[in-house]
This record gives sequence, C-alpha cells and structure tokens, in this order.
Amino acid sequence: MDKAMDKEQLADFLRRRREALRPGDVGLPMGVRRRAPGLRREEVAALAQMSTDYYNRLEQRRGPQPSQQIVTSLARALRLTTDERDHLFRLAGHVAPPRHAPSDHVSPGLLRILDRLDDTPAQVITDLGEVLSQNRLAVALLGDHTCFTGPARSFVWRWFADSSARALYPPADHDQQSRVLVADLRSAVVRRGRDPRADAMVSALRSSSAEFAALWDAHEVAVRRSDHKRIVHPLLGVIELDCQILVAENEAQRLLIFTAPVGSEGAQQLELLSVVGAQGFGAPTNTR
Repeated sequence: MDKAMDKEQLADFLRRRREALRPGDVGLPMGVRRRAPGLRREEVAALAQMSTDYYNRLEQRRGPQPSQQIVTSLARALRLTTDERDHLFRLAGHVAPPRHAPSDHVSPGLLRILDRLDDTPAQVITDLGEVLSQNRLAVALLGDHTCFTGPARSFVWRWFADSSARALYPPADHDQQSRVLVADLRSAVVRRGRDPRADAMVSALRSSSAEFAALWDAHEVAVRRSDHKRIVHPLLGVIELDCQILVAENEAQRLLIFTAPVGSEGAQQLELLSVVGAQGFGAPTNTR
C-alpha cells in the first residue's frame, strides 16, 4: 500500500545522485563550462523523458507525488542500483517492486555498457521482447521501439499482431524469425513461472494468431544468445549484421549489440547510419 511521499528526503536523494554522476557515466559528452559537479537538472530530465520544470520542482520539494512510471524513469536516468531504486520508490511514497520479479528497471551493468557504445547499434530488451533502452544508432537502424504501450511493447506481440512489424525483416526470413521468437518466448515464460503478463500475452496470441498457436503447440525451446540478422532499413536497404547478446544475471534482460565484419558492406552501412539518423521511420503504430 502506497504511503505519503517524503518530499525533503526525496529532493535530497535526487540531488545527491545527480551530482554523483558524470556526463560520461550516461553517455553524454563532457562539454565545457561545468561549474557544478555532476549532471545538470535538464540532463536528468531529458534522460528520464520528463519536463525540466517538473524535475526542478521535485528537487526543490515543491513537486506532486511522482507516479511509479516516473520513478522508474528517474531510477533509470540516474543509473541507480536495485537498492537505490527501492529507496527512491519508498521516498516517493510507493511500494518498491518485488526484487525477483521481472522489472523494467534496466540492469545497471547492461546500462553502463550501453552508455559506452556510441559507434554501433545496441539496445536493452526484456525476455518478452520489450525494448527498455536504445542508443542513438539502434534508433537509426530499427526505429524508436521504446514508445509502445500495453501488449505492443513486446516485439513478439507486434510480430504476430501487427503485420507492419514484419517490414523490419526480408519476407524470406519471416518463417525462421517466427520460430525463433516463439521458441525463445517459450523459455522465458517457463523461467518466469506464473507471471500474469507473460501468460496473458501467450493466451491472447494463441487466440488471435493461428501461426503463433501452431508454433507454440510445437513446443520448441531455444534461448537466443547470438544471431545473424538481415535488417531492412527504409533508406539503406538490407543490412546484414551479427547480433551478440549479453544476458543480465537474472536472465530477464538482455543487451543486444549489432556489428558487422570490418570492411563488409554491412560495416559501411552502419557508418552511414550516423549520417542518415532516424530518417525514413514514421511514428510507431501503437497496437494495443
């Protein structure tokens, strides 16, 4: 049961954690004219995808109680450990998420690696295929996959529920991609135990997609640890990449790193991504 927030301690904790970070800790350039230690308030607000004014009010003990979603975003922006995240939730008047349950709090270890990857696409996803964080080149390669809500947060869901998701791969690869996604999901669902969100997704997809139902009933299991992908980019065409996967200690989150052999066409296309950016990607279709 939620309690009243502690505005004074919340403000102090946010300020102290902000001042303890350096731009390089969160993948930002050092820049010049930094008179105070740590990150600026506007930088934390941008990382947490919230207004600078609202963040300022929290640090000034004037803000209203932040929602659990905002607290989660702040914990991610400030690179908090699990202990620090729980402390932040309690100061904000909320019950901390269960320690061993799957969580949207990005693994600090994976996030530190992601922060330092500025020359290759990389993103952190859950074992249900929900993208939690992407670097700039991942958005340029795949589009922004962090804007979805509800079941559509999962790429597995979108693959079977929204035909537009399949444009990311050549048609010849669709059958194999479907098998790999379902086999990996089967492993994740069992590993999570009786997780309501995972069970609801499987139930809904079995009812709505004959393809998913047939693959699920085949009971294939395979955890994705590495992959070779052909990504269809709207401007650069098909890009062949290797996908290396680092798994968090609790196995519920993964860091996907997309690379190509030196001198290959894929490597040249990755270099062009920095110039092209996210051009060619429209606003995501938010399937609910």
